[in-house]
Amino acid sequence: MFLNDLKIFLEKLDTYRDKVLFVFIKPFWPRKISPNQLTYVRIAVSIVLFVLLFFLAIENKTLIISLFVFGAITDLFDGSVARCLNKETEFGAMIDPLADRILILPIAVYSLYQSQKWLLLFLLVAEVFNAIVAIFYKSKEVYKANIFGKTRMVILSVVFVVILIVWPASPPTFFIDVLWFSLLFSFLSIMTSILELGKKGFIKNKIINKHASKYEK
Repeated sequence: MFLNDLKIFLEKLDTYRDKVLFVFIKPFWPRKISPNQLTYVRIAVSIVLFVLLFFLAIENKTLIISLFVFGAITDLFDGSVARCLNKETEFGAMIDPLADRILILPIAVYSLYQSQKWLLLFLLVAEVFNAIVAIFYKSKEVYKANIFGKTRMVILSVVFVVILIVWPASPPTFFIDVLWFSLLFSFLSIMTSILELGKKGFIKNKIINKHASKYEK
């Protein structure tokens, strides 16, 4: 099944990322800094960005980009730190994707509202549906990370850094196309979560259950 093959491929890439980071995390990571604290920092950075952009109207590119990149780096490390130091928690698995969405939101609105309203609308709608499915997913005590959601976050982070660099000039068409492409990963994230719920018996639907039975075979 192509979907499962793609999932396995992306998970292998994520595993290689972990192996590289483990080399530095295991000997050097300050044990007093927990993975969840990194997630809290990302949420704090998101709130600061929101205040700077929409309340104080501060558009210092160096400051905004630095804060956003710092927030994205915490996302790069928190999961790897948790896995490397055996500090994975259910709460961490629940709050991590929420922190990702909160980080992306102010930057997406700030950079796309004037010139790419339809793209912004689709991105926001995709995030809302993702959040709804994620809440239901976690409510069934399923805390497995969704690799398509993680891939989407990487794509969005890289593209928005580029968009912020060229702002207020219009971003290159290629990067706008990549943002549209990222919607595919939002859809895959939602679909695979639903299939996993169907496979575990939490959703009773003939069509979903039929495809769920083939998923991850």
